[in-house]
Formats: sequence, C-alpha cells, structure tokens
Amino acid sequence: MNKKRSFYKQVTDNFLKAVSFADFPKDLTNLICECDSVYRFSFPLRRDDGSIEVIHAWRAEHSHHKLPTKGGIRYSMNVDEDEIKALAFLMTFKCAVVDVPFGGAKGGVKISPYKYSEAELERVTRRYTFELYRKNFIGPGLDVPAPDFGTGEREMAWIADTYISLSQEDINGLGCVTGKPVGQGGIRGRKEATGLGVFFGIREACEHVEDMKKLGLSPGIKDKTVAIQGLGKVGYWSAKFLQDAGAVIVSIAEYEGAIYNPDGLDVDEVFKHRKESGSILNFPKAKNLENREKVLEVQCDILIPAALENQITSENVHKIKAKIIAEAANGPVTSKANDFLTKKGVLIIPDNYLNAGGVTVSYFEWLKNIYHVRFGRMEKRFEERTSSKLLYAIEKATGKKFGKLEKEGIIEGPSERQLVYSGLEETMVQAYREIRNVQERYNDKIDLRSAAFILALEKIINSYKYLGIFP
Repeated sequence: MNKKRSFYKQVTDNFLKAVSFADFPKDLTNLICECDSVYRFSFPLRRDDGSIEVIHAWRAEHSHHKLPTKGGIRYSMNVDEDEIKALAFLMTFKCAVVDVPFGGAKGGVKISPYKYSEAELERVTRRYTFELYRKNFIGPGLDVPAPDFGTGEREMAWIADTYISLSQEDINGLGCVTGKPVGQGGIRGRKEATGLGVFFGIREACEHVEDMKKLGLSPGIKDKTVAIQGLGKVGYWSAKFLQDAGAVIVSIAEYEGAIYNPDGLDVDEVFKHRKESGSILNFPKAKNLENREKVLEVQCDILIPAALENQITSENVHKIKAKIIAEAANGPVTSKANDFLTKKGVLIIPDNYLNAGGVTVSYFEWLKNIYHVRFGRMEKRFEERTSSKLLYAIEKATGKKFGKLEKEGIIEGPSERQLVYSGLEETMVQAYREIRNVQERYNDKIDLRSAAFILALEKIINSYKYLGIFP
C-alpha cells in the first residue's frame, strides 16, 4: 500500500470512527465515503525547448449536496487520484463545519512547478482550465477552484481569464475561481486567510480553562512555546499571528532543514534570512537541528504541522512532546498516531476544522464576485458619519473633547480587510464552540476530530433531507 492510498484510508478511517459513535443511517455513510465525480485526464505540453511532455491531471467533486463544489488545485509530483479524492472528502466536511455552502472538491496536476518556466506553467494552467470547462467541472455555480500547494494568485488569474474567454456571456465569470489578485476580483486578506484561521482556532482552544488545566497549561496564547513545520503561506502567517499575540516560536522547519532556539525566533527575521540565503539553516540566532523531522520532536506547548500529510505516524509518535497539536496541514497525523496521542492526553485541533480559514475567505471572495461590489464600499462612509455624530453628542454632553488621533481611530469605518478578518474570526470561533458542544454532548468521550465529523455530517444530512434523498 503506497503512501497516498494510506492517506485516503486515513481520512475514511477517521470518518468511520467518528460516525460509529452516533446513530447515522448506514446508507448515508456509504454515500459519503464515495466521490460523486472524478475526472482524470492527460494533455500534451510543448516545452520551451520544443519537446512534448504528457501532463496528467485530476479534478474530484466529492459531494453535490450543495453547489458549487469548492477546493484547491495543487501542482506536485505527489499528486494522484487517491490524494485528490481524500482532499475533496476533507473539503466537504470543512465547508460544513464552518457553514460555508459548498460541496467539497479538489484538483491536481502532476508536475513540479519549480522545474517549469512561467510560460510553460501558463500553458499548463490554461489547458487544465479548458479541460475542466469542456466537462462542466468549473464555473461559479458548478465548481470553484482555489490555490493550493504549488499554486497561487498568478495561476488563479490565468484560470479566471481562460474561463471568461470561454464563457463571455457569464456575468459572474470572475466567481469561477478564488484566490485571485485583488485587481482581478480577489479579496484583501485571502493570502493570510488559512494562517489567520489557524491562529483563531488555536486561540479559541486555548481560552477553554478546563481543557488547558488538563494539559497543565494556563489559558491564552501568551508565552506558550510553538514549533512549526512549514514556512509557506500557512506556516508563516500562523507563526506571525501567534507571535504577535505573545507566543514564543522556538522551532521552524522547511524542506531544507530545521532550526531551534528555546528563547524564541523572530518569524520575520527567519523569513528574511531564508529569502536572502535560500535556506532557513544557519540562521545566526538559532542552531540547526539534525534533520527537518526533528521539529516534530522538540519540547513545546503547541506543535503546528503546516506542510504535508502523514507527518506524525506510528513510527515517530512516541517522540512527540507537544501538549497541543494544531493541524494546519491536511492529514498530518495518521489515524493510529491520533489514537495514541489522544489516549496520552494530547489535545489535537483537527484539520477538518482548523485549516478552513482559506475556504471561508474564498467564500467571501466568491460572494464579492457574485455581488459585483467590494465589501465595505456601501457602508464605510455612512458608518463614519454615524460615529462622528455620536462622538459629537458625547463631547457636547460631557464638555470634554477627544484628541484628533483618538477621534480618527474611533470614527474610521471598516476596510475590506477588517471586514474579512472579522467574518473569519466569527466563523472560526463559532465553529469551534459548536464542535466543543458536540464533544460535551458525548460526555467528552470523543476527540475534537470525531466531534467535527459528527457536527458536519449532521448538517449534511439536513441538506440531503431537503433534497428528498433521506427521510
């Protein structure tokens, strides 16, 4: 059994374990364990040197209980059908947990993007989009991709442009994909969304006094030690927001290695060092660890695997010293390792909730594209005038004047980024509380992962009932 197959089995094992605690119809669980649609295709790419290469690609739509389906596109040599189906499965449950009205989907192209020129990547992306379009696997009401490992704003802009050129009559065409540059229909705050969502989720978990007491920790983020595997978009922003909240980042790993300083690392300094030297290794204010996997074993309060799946397994789980594991990546803890750590008393904040910040803000971007208006544009000045009148009334009643800077800070209306942050915070906080309520309903005999699966499945069942599929 290869690694990717085991990842798919890991996801379904976790799901089946969760539903075993509840009385769900067997037919329903059988339905959920299958992907509704999987499209596998190949196409030729003419390389810059004139040679022809065959590119293999996939798009999986796990559940059509709500449309459109939603999920990222990754460019990686590790992509295969099992991985794409597993990630689409997870997306269905992430969307349901945070009340984003999408079904789950995922796409992938089997290439290493670093080995291709920008022109070659553009040809791959546009052809991939064309193949999706001709099979009805993309559209603002059908299936909406987003960035993932190996892709970003640039690729999403190419996808949007290709779709619009193929479907010029669709006035909502920009909503065919999210994660675009702001100037091309994107939304402020999308780049840091997943990392910010991870921060909000960890912060909320750390506010539960009784849960922290069981771990021997004080409530809150301040002074908690953190180790992070991965300094990409998710890892960097997770570390950045945690550091700003008072956490101490003691170890960081990337594919080239890992560094450690028990007194703390400045995330921006490490990021700058890597940008200048091409590596996080030999950072002046830290020591190099033996290998990149050692970041998982350092002494810390919170461990954040923010790289790829299957990082904590039965082989290394006995070496884990963290009291909280926050799954910023998809499937970083295998099902067997999860069981071992849970019995040991480790708090695992699961991926089927914690990294839903990206799809949440993607939902906001999709709404912006459908509404054809920027968030905050309609109300910003109105709220400023209302606040100004209120301050004037207070000054008149008290006879005291506010300072200029103080007044400007109070009066200023919300920007699009502030509204996005606020919406994301509300989403992550509310979802965690709902998950925790489910856990309490089962007298804390299930872990957060199982609670999140049960919560999501209850919401999915309601959708199927309205569709007339289940009584």
